[in-house]
Amino acid sequence: MTLKAVGSPSTGPVRPEPGEKRDAPATVAPLDVRSAALTILAVLASVLVLQYAQSMIIPIVLALLASYALEPIVATLARWRIPRPIGAAIVLIAMSVALGSLLYGLRSEATQIIRELPTAARRIRQTVEHGRPSTATAIQQVQKAATELEKAANAAAPPPSTGATRVQVEPPPFNVSDYLLWGSVGVAAAGGQLVLILFLVYFLLASGDLYRRKMVKIAGPSLTKKKITLQILSEIDRQIEMFLLVQVFTSTVVAIATWLVFRALGVNQAGVWGVLAGICNSIPYFGPVLVTGGTAAVAFLQFGNVHMAIVVSGASLVITSLEGFLLTPWLTSRASSMNAVAVFIGLLFWGWVWNVWGMLLAVPMLMVLKAICDHVEDFKPVGELLGE
Repeated sequence: MTLKAVGSPSTGPVRPEPGEKRDAPATVAPLDVRSAALTILAVLASVLVLQYAQSMIIPIVLALLASYALEPIVATLARWRIPRPIGAAIVLIAMSVALGSLLYGLRSEATQIIRELPTAARRIRQTVEHGRPSTATAIQQVQKAATELEKAANAAAPPPSTGATRVQVEPPPFNVSDYLLWGSVGVAAAGGQLVLILFLVYFLLASGDLYRRKMVKIAGPSLTKKKITLQILSEIDRQIEMFLLVQVFTSTVVAIATWLVFRALGVNQAGVWGVLAGICNSIPYFGPVLVTGGTAAVAFLQFGNVHMAIVVSGASLVITSLEGFLLTPWLTSRASSMNAVAVFIGLLFWGWVWNVWGMLLAVPMLMVLKAICDHVEDFKPVGELLGE
């Protein structure tokens, strides 16, 4: 029997005897509890700030995205010896006139949709009443049983004291003017935010690369830090511009195709539904579902049969599927692609933080995060999780 000395600084590591089973190498991951707790608190604080200050942050994000989308046009005008402030003003005025003309052209169809809302609600109620008689009967029986139980409870209750008067609080009647006032305030607030966004977009376009140079300057005296900052900004510019170009093009294609197909099928207000389909196309995954379900309901209310509802919703599904599986992957750069799980989780997160605006802005926010993480050494694992 051979005695083995226990490992000491002088003897070094103990070597196993021949035939002795070796332990598997273990990976030691040091964990700093204080740093992890501070990171979690910082993330929670950031989420709370995003939710609380969304009325200020969302217009800034929209203005930044609009400036990215319009920057190539302003840069082209600058190469033609047109000063950037004048070029930015020309581009914004042209864009405002185009959008205003589109909305003005669709005003009659939008008004007709609003007028048909009471009729559509009546048709839905009639369909539910005729289609579910057993459920209605069951609900009536439950209500009848609840009424009998209430009578029994009132009978078993002690009589009220002498002189006490039973008071029943009546709910206030429905007041249409309150809702009209709320809608008017909402429209006025939206118009004010739109004006602020336009002014911010103008200042961003007129300033050019001023803020890029400032961010590179404040990155630090080290040439390496300046180079990394410039690479991050260039990557963000490239990915966001590519994404917005693809998104605007594909949404326009979906809107025009939906309008033409719906018009051929005889759907009323085809222009409005085409514009809505193009806007919803900006929401990954959920957008095509909303468009398909909404067009099925619209077709059923107009034509009154399931066959046309299936045809119209099927046509909408084919358009969005062709765009999602063929056109967008062909136009999108591989460098800016992200995996589907990360996009879906990001969509849920930003939708929870900013509701509908969060769903519309989820993908560009994730692209900015990925561009930063890909160039910062400590955050490269996050960029790896987001990428394909």
